[in-house]
Amino acid sequence: MPEARRDPAGRMTPDEWQAHLTREAALEIGRWLEARGRLHQPIASLSLGDLEAMAGNAISRWIVMQTERLHRQDWPRDDPIATLLLG
Repeated sequence: MPEARRDPAGRMTPDEWQAHLTREAALEIGRWLEARGRLHQPIASLSLGDLEAMAGNAISRWIVMQTERLHRQDWPRDDPIATLLLG
């Protein structure tokens, strides 16, 4: 797989941004598990509610990060995701 490169302005490439979001979502899941003292348990012991809560936290983190990024980059007015997130 080719190495992702930064553009001259120093922003992340789409691949770098996706990797960054993935790491942040994983960290958010880890925080959720750690807060509940569940890091030592096997994944199979988690209930559907636990998995849904972890997914909700990860999705929320994505929304916050994407919104902040769009706001910093003077988001394109015709981008449907930007419109959904920023109004």
